Amino acid sequence: MGIRRPEQAGRILADFLDYLRVERGLAANTIASYRRDLEQLAAYLRAQGQELETATSASLVGYVHFLARKGLLPSSIARAEAALRTFYRFLQEEEVRSDNPARDLLRPRRPVRLPRVLSQQEVEQLLNRVPATGPAQIRDRAMLELMYACGLRVSELIGLNLGDLHLPERYVRCRGKGNRERIIPVGEKAVQALVLYLKEGRPHLLSRRRETALFLNRRGRRLTRQGFWQILKKYTGAAKLPLEASPHTLRHSFATHLLENGADLRTVQELLGHADISTTQIYIRVTHKHLLEVYQRCHPHGRPASPSSNSRNGGHPSMAKGDDKP
Repeated sequence: MGIRRPEQAGRILADFLDYLRVERGLAANTIASYRRDLEQLAAYLRAQGQELETATSASLVGYVHFLARKGLLPSSIARAEAALRTFYRFLQEEEVRSDNPARDLLRPRRPVRLPRVLSQQEVEQLLNRVPATGPAQIRDRAMLELMYACGLRVSELIGLNLGDLHLPERYVRCRGKGNRERIIPVGEKAVQALVLYLKEGRPHLLSRRRETALFLNRRGRRLTRQGFWQILKKYTGAAKLPLEASPHTLRHSFATHLLENGADLRTVQELLGHADISTTQIYIRVTHKHLLEVYQRCHPHGRPASPSSNSRNGGHPSMAKGDDKP
């Protein structure tokens, strides 16, 4: 791999920070911390005659030891290691690098953070805030309907081409992480929104340009991550949702709602494009409350005790007051 010019390296870092904000939905303070950590790493690497994109595993391990010798707190070192792992995984997925030099860094155990999701009612509330009054709004409704219907990542959504859409058969073909391809069914509402977009939205946005991208911006070019983020932010604000929804929030909501309505974990794993089912299992925690309600409603011994049950004997129906003689 050749060394990139400084302006190219700067664009890679800017793309990574956009990815953190748009796809990962990280807070501004967290993103600023990632930026500082990577800028400090870049300075260290330049002293070693390397750049961010050309770093080796040995140089990254050396950098971590360098931080320890400087007297940084273990929590600060762990944060820096997390930034490195995320950055080089991003470079590998974007095919800037063929390997991940941060793979040998130790991964500390951290508490699992449950994804934030919208309720089914809140998703409808969001979608209903998109008026079909012009080409751009028709596009916006089609994008949001498709993202929620298929659980797409934002990079997968904006990466779709016209040839990936198969509306008569009601499926979409997308390429996810590691360039893995998967086929996802498309629901009726999303199909209707896409048909309208292809008929009355995209032709007006196209502006006589030859463009294979499915979703276009107002200049007739492929929509960017940043562009989609601004669109979603506008509608989530208009819907007055209780949490700030990111593109990944719709993906989390897609998976959670499938499980709540009876889908099995393996199916959700395939639809999401997770290589490992352990990644999908986090949604089981989100749906725990729903599963408990189903259990209590359906299991013979799962129903709450009736008011007439004897609390002294645990409320078992065969042990009502006066029936406790042998």
